[in-house]
Amino acid sequence: MRETTQTYFPSLENIKAAQTILKGIVTHTPLMRNFTYSDKFGAKITFKREDLQVVRSYKIRGAYNKISGLSAEEKGSGVVCASAGNHAQGVAHSCHLLAVKATIFMPAPTPRQKVEQVRFFGKEFVEIVLVGDTFDDAQKEAISFCNQHSSIFIPPFDDQKVIEGQGTVGLEILEDCGNPIDYLFLPIGGGGLASGVASVFKTLSPQTKIIGVEPAGAPAMKNSMALGQNTKLDSIDKFVDGAAVQQVGDLTFEICRTHLDAVVTVPEGLICSTMLELYNRDAIVVEPAGALSVAALAQFAEEIKGKNVVCILSGSNNDISRTEEIRERSLLYEGLKHYFIVRFPQRAGALKEFLVEVLGPTDDIVHFEYTKKTAREKGPALIGIEQQQKADFDGLMQRMKEKDLNFEYLNERPDLFGFIV
Repeated sequence: MRETTQTYFPSLENIKAAQTILKGIVTHTPLMRNFTYSDKFGAKITFKREDLQVVRSYKIRGAYNKISGLSAEEKGSGVVCASAGNHAQGVAHSCHLLAVKATIFMPAPTPRQKVEQVRFFGKEFVEIVLVGDTFDDAQKEAISFCNQHSSIFIPPFDDQKVIEGQGTVGLEILEDCGNPIDYLFLPIGGGGLASGVASVFKTLSPQTKIIGVEPAGAPAMKNSMALGQNTKLDSIDKFVDGAAVQQVGDLTFEICRTHLDAVVTVPEGLICSTMLELYNRDAIVVEPAGALSVAALAQFAEEIKGKNVVCILSGSNNDISRTEEIRERSLLYEGLKHYFIVRFPQRAGALKEFLVEVLGPTDDIVHFEYTKKTAREKGPALIGIEQQQKADFDGLMQRMKEKDLNFEYLNERPDLFGFIV
């Protein structure tokens, strides 16, 4: 744990100055009414579409505001950053525009699409280093590199200029929204966006309730708030790569615990369901972190009825190769897909009995792995079953028990994906 000694809170004056610097560099993204979710929750739901930003996320705002303010000598030394992708793209594009050399450290599991986009936006000004498993691993290597080469580190969230740049999202929302905003939902990774935007709202729209949203597998801000100090998580689920950090910033922690009305978490499976719903209903493509704010609406269904609600869609840098995993996680969360290890008697007809007498009329086997073991009485099979209705599961379980099958239900196991991926 690190002790916080900073008492910095971004001023409205500095955030407006950042907006002036960013004019002509970033896109003033639209604030768009969403009728699907407005009807679903009986509220006026509006999306701030940072997924349509020039680098497909808000991160360009903080990165450019920081790098543009460096001295000529500092720019000449080159800059360094660590990022799961979006901050890297913001830094890369900023360095291309400002003709500044950058070395960018990214976690090894970063989706290939994000790595390629960093190269695209940075052109000849960027060198990419893939290292470690998490953002924190990459940041450690980046800071070490800075110390060795006297380069300037560009923090992804815990920096005054970065926070002030991200805060310009809040200015745009209030400029474009004609009516008072009752609720604002925004994602939290390291806390830079939440800190900047919340600072704007607490000054210009203090009646707005601000809800920060984290993935359930990486609740760094919520956990730190509960403990009363900025605390590093022992481990995280890295699926929501744009928001999966083990520890938030010292600056952002102080700002968020002062300005946010609540911090909630949403399961990764629900995030996936929300991503698919946004695409299928409204043709909106977001990355997992970009769906966080919308995924949290159901937790506030009663409170937001009849209210004016804004959700920030923070980014759309999603790798299409992850689509199958996103669908898989969604089906598991919705209770429509189930995995079992079934130990069949090694006799003719055992599998046929399972198909005819155990499966329901609309049940579909979508995964099957089996190898006959001649020296054993029973042979294990890994079976994935997809169902049409969540309620169908109880009947399936009852029939399996009535047939006295030797089976193990895998969905509740934390290592499930070790079996099926």
